[in-house]
Amino acid sequence: MNTILELAPQNVWKHFYSLTQIPRPSGFREPIRDFLLSFGKNLGLESFVDEIGNVIIRKPATPGMENRKGLILQAHSDMVPQKNNDTVHDFTKDAIEAYIDGDWVKARGTTLGADDGLGVAAIMAVLEDNNLKHGPLEALITVDEETGMYGAFGLKPGTLRGEILLNLDSEDEGELYIGCAGGVDLTATLEYKEERVREDDGYVARRLTLKGLRGGHSGLEINQGRGNANKLLMRVLHDVLVSFDTRLVSYEGGNMRNAIPREATALLLVNPDEVNDLDAYIVDYEQQLNDEYTPIESDLTLDLEETELPATALPEEIQDALVNTLLACQDGVMRMIPTVPDTVETSSNLAIVTIGGGKAEVRILARSSCDTMKEFLADSLTSCFSMAGMKVVLSGGYSGWQPNVHSPILHAMKASYAQQFGVEPAVKVIHAGLECGIIGAACPGLDMISFGPTLRSPHSPDERAYIPSVAKFYDFLTATLANSPEKE
Repeated sequence: MNTILELAPQNVWKHFYSLTQIPRPSGFREPIRDFLLSFGKNLGLESFVDEIGNVIIRKPATPGMENRKGLILQAHSDMVPQKNNDTVHDFTKDAIEAYIDGDWVKARGTTLGADDGLGVAAIMAVLEDNNLKHGPLEALITVDEETGMYGAFGLKPGTLRGEILLNLDSEDEGELYIGCAGGVDLTATLEYKEERVREDDGYVARRLTLKGLRGGHSGLEINQGRGNANKLLMRVLHDVLVSFDTRLVSYEGGNMRNAIPREATALLLVNPDEVNDLDAYIVDYEQQLNDEYTPIESDLTLDLEETELPATALPEEIQDALVNTLLACQDGVMRMIPTVPDTVETSSNLAIVTIGGGKAEVRILARSSCDTMKEFLADSLTSCFSMAGMKVVLSGGYSGWQPNVHSPILHAMKASYAQQFGVEPAVKVIHAGLECGIIGAACPGLDMISFGPTLRSPHSPDERAYIPSVAKFYDFLTATLANSPEKE
């Protein structure tokens, strides 16, 4: 077997392949929007784009199924654009190069886009197949889920007709999700006046880079103890600034709020008399970090490279305030759910840090399935950055999706899964920002479930889809359509 087009079920994998050929990073909406709209119209189905850019496609019930509750199949069209440092790829122009590696589909040096391309592909397969039994169907393909759930937030009340929503954006086959974490974006900024660097100051310049971390999804994989490049490099910088005659010039790390940062780099001024000692210090520090993070991380590297002397640097008081604040701020898991101790309740991701050119900016995604804990975490982070004189703005806040254990579609799907596969599906709450809670607020009364095939390391170039799970996921989806509840 050479290509994903030969995988089963072929009707799902062929559509996923077509999605890999269309650039669709978050914020780059038009190509995938036009593709999906044409797909629906070519099937003769009612297809339109709402005000925010979501694609909606409607398919009538098959004969004899008109009395079933209307089902909404929901997924998002965008993908997280992450690549390895040595991979040449333009996410606005280039196709994703997917390949088969044993039981997994991966991408060469980039994110795969199975999150949520496989959900979209499954919806396309359902819409195309006229042999399936189902009640009235609506496909809702939302935009820019990965960068702020803009499509879900922009959905207008009254747009949808269905009573049941199936979100196809979870990442463990055999699990049904009935609740999710809420979240809020925190942005902290500080403007400062740079100091000029003169040649007679006696410094040389070095670029310090930390890379090789696994990264990953800042909700689903936040509990695995993976290294955060921003947090780790700030730790190194703090110790370097204390131990050596050095100054910070600029810093850059991370590029997505919902991805654990994998790489970060800092530009330093260094006393030339201490360069050799600093080189040795960085080598030892690299070994120390690898010892601490084995076996979670296996390729962590710290590199110190010579570079040109810059024209400016941070004032020392600003440098110290920023480094100390970033070292102190909350990152990672803050609390587990007291009643479900194996599930994360509250966490934060020190996602993006940029310092240079007279401005510092920090972006964090804070999550919690408990709204009061989310507020507490946001207040804690705000206090931390305010002590450094930074301006803090909270935006894009959304509540968690509260579980309903008495959901009719949940009971129907549990029975259907057990009948198909001989085991009960797991019923869980996920520590990630699914769109269900936001859509549910716009469409009160929706009965909602989230499920999907098995994916690993979404939001990183290690993203992969477990091939055997895709057929089970799709078979379960079509059985759910055939067994959907009748109208009351």
